Amino acid sequence: MDGGAGGDTGCRGRAVHLCLDMQRLFSPGGPWPTPWMVNSLPNIAAVAERFAGRTVFTRFIPARDPGTEIGTWRDYYRRWSALTLERLDPSLLELVDELKPLARFARVVDKRRFSAFSAPRLAEVLNGHGAETLIVTGAETDMCVLASVMDAVDRGYRVVVVEDAVCSSSDEGHEAALTLYRTRFAQQIETLTTQALLERAEARAL
Repeated sequence: MDGGAGGDTGCRGRAVHLCLDMQRLFSPGGPWPTPWMVNSLPNIAAVAERFAGRTVFTRFIPARDPGTEIGTWRDYYRRWSALTLERLDPSLLELVDELKPLARFARVVDKRRFSAFSAPRLAEVLNGHGAETLIVTGAETDMCVLASVMDAVDRGYRVVVVEDAVCSSSDEGHEAALTLYRTRFAQQIETLTTQALLERAEARAL
């Protein structure tokens, strides 16, 4: 089942699994809690295992302090000053324990904005894999996932959002974002369950 760094992923185009911000920072006990992250974790792990060697985990890294930011980001970190790097417990930036073993076979890319593409290194990693399809999981459906998916669409990637492997702290926002993906962006974004994704990948029908 290992996709491998150069292996057959079962996709029409070369696929990379992009997992957004599954960090202790956003865990149910963290300062920015996503309560039902625990429900999506087994599915995320299954996708990461299937696409071992072709998974990218992102980590959201807050500002050092509000004064290092610009515009509304400065206002944002004034509101959340307790979660700036100068005050935050650095262990909260780590991936959740359930995904750490899988990260050994993946790339980890740090970002300072909602979109994964705000980190220049992501483009380098994706280009290195010859990526054409992005399989997207992680948190939050209506924030960092949304921003990353929109950027991926603009860059011409085929996007598959794994609907039971994304999560949000807002049920309403989660459902609204999935509806947006399924309707307004149906030409460029597909939504699949984890089971459907893995079955289609196994059958080379993704």
